[in-house]
Amino acid sequence: MRLLRVVGVLAISLFALSLVATAGQNNLGVSDIVHVTFATPVRVGTSLLPAGNYTVRHTMEGQEHVMVFKLVGNKTSEVKAKCTLIQLGKKSDQTRAIYQVNASNERVLRELVFRGDTAKHVF
Repeated sequence: MRLLRVVGVLAISLFALSLVATAGQNNLGVSDIVHVTFATPVRVGTSLLPAGNYTVRHTMEGQEHVMVFKLVGNKTSEVKAKCTLIQLGKKSDQTRAIYQVNASNERVLRELVFRGDTAKHVF
């Protein structure tokens, strides 16, 4: 009986470790789920996101790469924006965002790179 319990605990532990190992980067060189904070409102695609903390998912819709921005604590709204992945020469050592300012004086997100990824998202 004790041997079964030990084997069961080991099996569950190995399963949990395999989930953690596969939850990181996908084969595209980017993490599936990341977090980003915008200190000011930011235009992503056609939507203006309010300042705040966001969970960002990289998904595929057919052959198109899509980033899904969801404000932490808000269960209903999410914003989708198409992106293009550009491979980097090596893993990024930091998370960074590149913006432009449009005619309405809004910050427009042009690129996102997340620490540890080997590709950047270009909008």
